[in-house]
Amino acid sequence: MLARTLFATGVHRIAAFVQTTILGGVLVVMPLVLTALLLAKAVAAVVAMLRPIATHLPAGLPLPEIVALVIVIGACFCAGAIVRTGPGRRLKEELDRRLLERIPGYTLIRGLAGRITGQEQGSTFAACLVEIEDALAPAFIVEEHADGRYTVFVPSIPTPAAGTVYILDAHRVHVVDVPFAKAVSVISRWGAGSRDLLAAMRRTKA
Repeated sequence: MLARTLFATGVHRIAAFVQTTILGGVLVVMPLVLTALLLAKAVAAVVAMLRPIATHLPAGLPLPEIVALVIVIGACFCAGAIVRTGPGRRLKEELDRRLLERIPGYTLIRGLAGRITGQEQGSTFAACLVEIEDALAPAFIVEEHADGRYTVFVPSIPTPAAGTVYILDAHRVHVVDVPFAKAVSVISRWGAGSRDLLAAMRRTKA
């Protein structure tokens, strides 16, 4: 009887050890697999974007996608250098006002890109906490209306790129003084770090 009990206990311990070891391995491997898949998709998207440029390069040129990427980076550097000058900045502002801002979605994309690079200081895509029923939810300001209301984007957890759009009164939108990347990290980590958003909201109110 004692031997049977010891055997059952040993089997139970071995099964528990195998189970916890497998689960631990899954927790290590799955994030790596998902990260690799996301990187593969990102690389494929970049290659697809560069392919039209690569097809116009001289035939036989080695690694045409890499060359096309270098060309794009060089063009971005030149454009950035021009915009840093007084005439270039005025030209960009005039081009934005007369042409680019008339293109649907351009202002939003410009604001989002500026937030990601840390160069946008306006209200577009500023991080905020919004009152939804009796709770606060992390969100981003999309647009401010003449009557004081805001259009806000409340992202889903843990995918910041998907979510819901609300139009809320100003008293339900609380701007938080945190970088865009910090707000995105809170959302992608299932809300971990929300205390920083709350602290920033209190500082803004004070």
